[in-house]
Amino acid sequence: MLSNFDVDAFYWINSELSNPVFDLVLPWLRNKYTWIPFYIFLIVALPYYFKKKGIYMVAFIILTIGIADLTSNYGFKKNVQRLRPCNAELTIPVVERVPCGSGYSFTSSHATNHFAMATFLWLLFRDKGRWVGRILYLWAFSISFSQVYVGVHYPVDVICGALLGTALAWIIFRIYTKAVEKIT
Repeated sequence: MLSNFDVDAFYWINSELSNPVFDLVLPWLRNKYTWIPFYIFLIVALPYYFKKKGIYMVAFIILTIGIADLTSNYGFKKNVQRLRPCNAELTIPVVERVPCGSGYSFTSSHATNHFAMATFLWLLFRDKGRWVGRILYLWAFSISFSQVYVGVHYPVDVICGALLGTALAWIIFRIYTKAVEKIT
């Protein structure tokens, strides 16, 4: 049942939602190089504004993404070995909008990493207002959705990746708060 839902939802997003705007924007949105300026901004701005605490923020953000990526790749992808939709022999057509890649599909590392980062940043800055979380989660959702649209992941891959990244960020944030309380 889940498999049928996953393939049907994939087809709907990958084929039925096809349009020129998504075709232009979503491949760009999911490209890891698109977000380098944002990452550089965080690496520079957090220590600048928060001094020593900002250095710890950057270190824990990097740690969060590293653990999320390793967990997605080595905890799930290497063990589950689910073929990407663009590599699987499906009974539905797959619109490939980016090169497929040879790796496995479950869980989406893009979703895991970006939801981990969004959650960690939201936990850091949740006292700044609801808009912070909304923007961060919209960012992570958009990147994750684009993975399905371009044909490299099933919806369940990105949903589980998002849940994994969110859970890992919560755990690491708890460690961060304990560590920073002792150090600062």
